Amino acid sequence: MTPLLSLRTAIFAPACLGLLLLLPTTLWSQADANVREADNGPDDTAPLQAPPPVSGSAYATGFTSETESNYLRGGLTIGGAYSNNIAGSGSSNPIGGASYSLWPTLAFDKSTSRGHYMLTYSPGFTFYPRTSALNQGSQNVAADLQYRLSPNATVSLHESLVKTSNIFNQPDPLSFTVVSGSAPIPSQAVVPPVGNQLSNSANAQLTYQVGEGSMIGASGTFASLHFSNPGEALGLSNSSSVAGSAFYSRQLRGRYSVGANYQFQTFDSYQPGTQTFTNTHTQTQTIFFFLSIFLKPTLSVSFSAGPQHLTTSQGPLPAMASWSPLTMASVSWQGDRTSLAASYARIVTAAGGLNGAYHSNSMNASARWQMARTWSGGIGGSYALYQTVNPLFVLANSGGHTLTGTASIEHMIGEHLRADFGYSWVQQNYAGSTTISNLPNTSRAFISISYTFSRPLQ
Repeated sequence: MTPLLSLRTAIFAPACLGLLLLLPTTLWSQADANVREADNGPDDTAPLQAPPPVSGSAYATGFTSETESNYLRGGLTIGGAYSNNIAGSGSSNPIGGASYSLWPTLAFDKSTSRGHYMLTYSPGFTFYPRTSALNQGSQNVAADLQYRLSPNATVSLHESLVKTSNIFNQPDPLSFTVVSGSAPIPSQAVVPPVGNQLSNSANAQLTYQVGEGSMIGASGTFASLHFSNPGEALGLSNSSSVAGSAFYSRQLRGRYSVGANYQFQTFDSYQPGTQTFTNTHTQTQTIFFFLSIFLKPTLSVSFSAGPQHLTTSQGPLPAMASWSPLTMASVSWQGDRTSLAASYARIVTAAGGLNGAYHSNSMNASARWQMARTWSGGIGGSYALYQTVNPLFVLANSGGHTLTGTASIEHMIGEHLRADFGYSWVQQNYAGSTTISNLPNTSRAFISISYTFSRPLQ
């Protein structure tokens, strides 16, 4: 690790942990003033829910007033954006340009006595007036299903698929920042200004309540990132990962959950068209203990820590094995007019776009605030610092950092019409490969008009 990366790690990790420790105290006082809720923890009569460190799902970032179920929703979004760079990665002459997009959206949200089912589909099309070769269709699919097999057993499924040429070019740009209290799946580290890519993540979990306050569970997770046109993302690697885990959780005094989790994970990175000796394969085994505190029904904070063992190999080179500590912290709060979720994780994982395995320090945060009856704002962002596990691997990058963010303002023009405008940015710095180290920082301003409707489901 370079002295600069070492300094960033030494400053960044304690700062993230300190922020997450401070947030619950601040949000507790705000929740008492702004949200009328019972002072007890989760409803004792309701079935136990998997605590955030082992739930495998993202924190909800909507307001409590937006959590109504049994609706069919739809609409059409038309948007325009200007980016300071619409050229491919490694371009020596960045080209700014405008783009125009449209996305029809259909969402299904249904609750029953035994389950909750949500499905959202939003295809789209984006065209660039100055560079028609970049015109592309997009796909956004998300599914979240939960079903009680019996009074004690619950199965849940989460699926997300995004096909796009620009990760910020979505009906809801804030949705790019996903905050979870669970061990993070391998995420995208390198963000090309333009590059056709397909990302997919899925999680399936089965939980069983073995006593009044005890729960066991098992889950499986899959994630992949694929750049379909290497010419638009020179030097970037595809990646995929598969993981399985099992946990035990015990509820104490109604508001505390403690437990332990074991996870086995494999992830691979590779470049299309290269020989197999450049492919990197990594296995990790992790045991971590966790504590979740439910200060309010909609306010929780979680901490996790434990050892992680990794084995990584590439072609004929000898495999390398080592130990590393895992540390995670997260907080989530949903209010009538404010919502916030933030997480920090120190873990060995893949870095989407880079070849190999990496020590990662990352933080994600997302917040929304309803400023007035027809005005609301939101901000989401992430910071990740990566250091390669084995710099001797072919095509390995020594590491670097990526900072992404989006800020937006939303205005309700009428019952069915909404306007959004905002700003997104990417700042990244990686050494090693010229094509990756030359990736430019990108700024993007956008505006959109959306027509929406909703119909109650019987």
